[in-house]
Amino acid sequence: MASRRVVVTGASSGIGAATVREFRNRGWNVVAVARREDRLRALAEETGTGFFAADVTSPAEVEALRDHLATTGGVHAVVNNAGGARGLDTIEAGSDDDWRWMFEVNVLGTKHVISALLPLLRDAAEATGHADILNVTSTAGHMAYAGGAGYNAAKFAQHALTEALRLELNGEPLRVIEVAPGLVHTEEFSLTRFQGDKDRADAVYADVPEPLSAHDVAVTIVDALERPPHVDLDLIVVKPVAQAAAYRLHRGPLRVAGRD
Repeated sequence: MASRRVVVTGASSGIGAATVREFRNRGWNVVAVARREDRLRALAEETGTGFFAADVTSPAEVEALRDHLATTGGVHAVVNNAGGARGLDTIEAGSDDDWRWMFEVNVLGTKHVISALLPLLRDAAEATGHADILNVTSTAGHMAYAGGAGYNAAKFAQHALTEALRLELNGEPLRVIEVAPGLVHTEEFSLTRFQGDKDRADAVYADVPEPLSAHDVAVTIVDALERPPHVDLDLIVVKPVAQAAAYRLHRGPLRVAGRD
């Protein structure tokens, strides 16, 4: 895979950083993208990845990313991972600012990257036979839950964007893949959701036997992109065994029923 170049957004922490590491471990040429340049520099020193600091909610910064890629070798695959949640309030009490932020980063950010980089992906597909777009959504984009309406709405929209994109690109050698993780224990997701309240963030994962790790999701992402080019894994839902649904999460040890 040394000749293939992939862009990973939201790469400064969590699933994004783990995905960069997994791609680099498998020999890919990677460009890590995020707002926090200091985090990107540290990741570059650790892994040898390339990087570009950009906020995906800014069309101008995404266009600068496009120009950088066009002059430094193009791109064969894009992983749209930038996103996040804010708040766990009811619709009645939810903050408009939180909802707006979630739509901008999860939906418009994904749209900006696709719009800007699709011409480069077409160039790569013409030269090599195929190119890839992989959007990291969430089980929250497939099943609503109380208190999650803002995040649900943003992730449902991102899922719909992905489905529509696949229809629009039908007939071209471009795969469109969606990876929808469930409960993933990362260092920042719940802290961001609860505005830095560590106790509340830690409670999300308390007593859950083996929630997913960022590495678990990263392996799923890279595996999907390393399938033969005619194989499109349209939708991959990945959850810990303890999570039957967004609203049904087992806490405590897993035990075979009827064996006590």
